[in-house]
Amino acid sequence: MDAFYVSVELQRRPELRGLPVVVAGSGPRAVVTTASYEAREFGVGSATPASRARRLCPNAVFLPPDFDTYRAVSREVMDRVRATVPTVEVAGLDEAYLDLSDLVAPHAAMRRLIADIRASTGLGCSVGIGPSKLVAKVASDAEKPRGFVVLSREEACTRFAEAPPALLPGVGPKTAERLDAMGIATIAALAAASPDALAERFGARLGPYLAHRARFEDDAPVTSVRIAVSESRETTFDRDIAALEEMEDVLEQLTRRLCEALVKQDRRGRTIGIKVRLDDFSTHTRARTLPQAVNRAADVGAVARELLREFAPSRPVRLLGVRVASFEAGADDSAPQLALPV
Repeated sequence: MDAFYVSVELQRRPELRGLPVVVAGSGPRAVVTTASYEAREFGVGSATPASRARRLCPNAVFLPPDFDTYRAVSREVMDRVRATVPTVEVAGLDEAYLDLSDLVAPHAAMRRLIADIRASTGLGCSVGIGPSKLVAKVASDAEKPRGFVVLSREEACTRFAEAPPALLPGVGPKTAERLDAMGIATIAALAAASPDALAERFGARLGPYLAHRARFEDDAPVTSVRIAVSESRETTFDRDIAALEEMEDVLEQLTRRLCEALVKQDRRGRTIGIKVRLDDFSTHTRARTLPQAVNRAADVGAVARELLREFAPSRPVRLLGVRVASFEAGADDSAPQLALPV
């Protein structure tokens, strides 16, 4: 979907069309959830700190996120997608992978689906079609908004040869920085890099993985069921906190909200973890695996508190999170991995 959250808001506020519009929280450490394409021309994008977005685009209209509405619209869109294609892997509220291999005329079917979504919701979307999820994903982002890009693997290699490695899903900012330090600044350079050098720098698993991504080699299937690895809740503080008691109070609230969701889903996990980001932006995780799966706040909270006390943050904390993983067999694992802000 194109600028999904903003597009939903513009359906309710058509007078804002054509203006730079930003969906973001209001706290001092809030980040941009989505920006309209007019706002993106000023350098405002997803995950941009809201304070910086206001400086970059002082005339932008800032709207608070309304996730209940976004989820409702997403369900309507995905229902129409599933009515067209049998195998759909939902990757978020605004994105999905579709297996088109059983369709007689897949391109025409996607054109009709775009028109159907537009007619029913007023929203636009972009489509990327390729022989793999990787090619399709990159193609779908290539000509937004309302793009329709069809590429073979070889065509993708040629078209994105001079693009930075960060364009590839799975290549994050830190990995991109490390590649740049090796003199690898383009996807073509990454594809041609020495396998031994990549393995030495990134390890025996990640090194070859990066090379495969750069060559657009991907055999991951489209699957309707995405196995949940973990579920978590986290929050970024408006101000750094240093008192352990205050951290434990926040951790208790996060644990309660997380466990309420797990109980509703009848899901239990054996691994309890915490995430702590200090004021120097270093991020630390700690985890413990229990002999039995749990989902009660008392059980999860007791382990989380112990982990926090053992870690004993040496600096003020700006973010705190708790997660449950290693879900027991038979639990409902059809939901994607979640890391939800509070």
